[in-house]
Amino acid sequence: MPDESQPAASHIRIQRFTLGPYETNCYVVADTREGVCWVVDAGMGPEPLIEAVRKGGWKPLAVVLTHAHLDHIAGVAAVLTAFPKTPVWIHKDEERWLGDPELNLSAFAGVPVTAPGPDRLLLDGEVLALGQTRWTVLHTPGHSPGGIALYEPGLGLAIVGDALFAGSIGRTDFPGSRFETLAASIREKLYTLPGDTRVLPGHGPDTTIAQERLGNPFVRG
Repeated sequence: MPDESQPAASHIRIQRFTLGPYETNCYVVADTREGVCWVVDAGMGPEPLIEAVRKGGWKPLAVVLTHAHLDHIAGVAAVLTAFPKTPVWIHKDEERWLGDPELNLSAFAGVPVTAPGPDRLLLDGEVLALGQTRWTVLHTPGHSPGGIALYEPGLGLAIVGDALFAGSIGRTDFPGSRFETLAASIREKLYTLPGDTRVLPGHGPDTTIAQERLGNPFVRG
């Protein structure tokens, strides 16, 4: 069963699906009043996520990718098979990664993967509309060059991909990764958010900005 979140706005529903051997958190973010949703990341074995969208009767407006590593994109093709013509959005710095198994690291894992798209290239600071919500794109490179977080101030919520975890941060030993870059992203883009902002990460449990500023051993606030 998915984990469900009930943000302050009662018509916004967020379901988390922890998928595949990497236990990747993927999200369905739905505006139930408008009947629309996003799929945020699509890992291996996305069938429970797909079924939840069908059961909700929501129209997927986009697959929004926090970054293009294998464990976050392996299920994109299956999502698009279930919901044809759904556009795929990713930051411009990973435009080529969906179609390149070496860049998305799947070649090194021995399971070369490509994914459809992208159909839209995202930019730092732009605001994306999902029904009645407005999500700001925060470019958070370091774990990967085009990593992003999605921040909705009205909900006090940030979906952060693999930039920041509860008590940890994303790996920086991959090609295209750099600790100093990730630390700067966390301090300048995430730790500057209100402390009570709820953080939905790409792996592991939820946390808050205040909790990580205070106690994260990798990047101090």
